[in-house]
Amino acid sequence: MKRRKLLGRLASGAVKSDYHINIFYSEEDGGYVADIPDLDACSAFGRTPEEALAQLETAKEAWLAAARQAGKPIPPPRYRPLIYQTANDKDAAMAPPIARDKPHSGN
Repeated sequence: MKRRKLLGRLASGAVKSDYHINIFYSEEDGGYVADIPDLDACSAFGRTPEEALAQLETAKEAWLAAARQAGKPIPPPRYRPLIYQTANDKDAAMAPPIARDKPHSGN
């Protein structure tokens, strides 16, 4: 699966900067998947990156509305990919582990 980050821009040109958004092409699904790492299981699919982003905006609003209705806390935007972090970044723990961070098995 190829991953690439796209700028969070809608067709209208509005920039989404509150929650980090991942958009990647899924060979398995034959289209683009967009997700918000801070919102558990909040993702969407589209034939194009723009369609996936538009669908994700709908999914995000539904996710937030469901959390509010259930009285669940809404997490603040915290996730930042490792590439955007510095060595002294306090949010470094929020980045997912990458292969080079895992202990080598010695093989």
